[in-house]
Amino acid sequence: MDRPAGSGGGRPERDEVRDPVRERRRGQGELEAEVLAALRAAPGPARTAWVQEQLGGSLAHTTVITILTRLLAKGAVTRERAGRSFVWTPVADEAGLAALRMRRVLDGESDREAVLARFVTALPPGDERLLRELLERAQEPEG
Repeated sequence: MDRPAGSGGGRPERDEVRDPVRERRRGQGELEAEVLAALRAAPGPARTAWVQEQLGGSLAHTTVITILTRLLAKGAVTRERAGRSFVWTPVADEAGLAALRMRRVLDGESDREAVLARFVTALPPGDERLLRELLERAQEPEG
């Protein structure tokens, strides 16, 4: 007796297998933000395994190390040797990480003035006003 593909006996068809981890993909930077949040919640410098546990333990140890290493390259975390491994400390929060990404994009462009001009003219009025206020505050002498 012939059976339709994917019905009964044998291995399920590829599209029948549901992997909940793969069903929801994280947005760009979301995992980095989660790792930073875990590090900020730590009572001190944290080991990779501790970070992995705080993220629910569903990520591979090597994935967590990769994210931490990327954050290190971006200047968002520091690390120091602790025995045979490292402990990690956050330097930047989510806003700081976003600012680092924006700076990296700007640094990669040859015409900074044009990029900044386009960025500012594309801002909604409220954001433009906020940016002006922040620039004015940055120019004020500390007192």
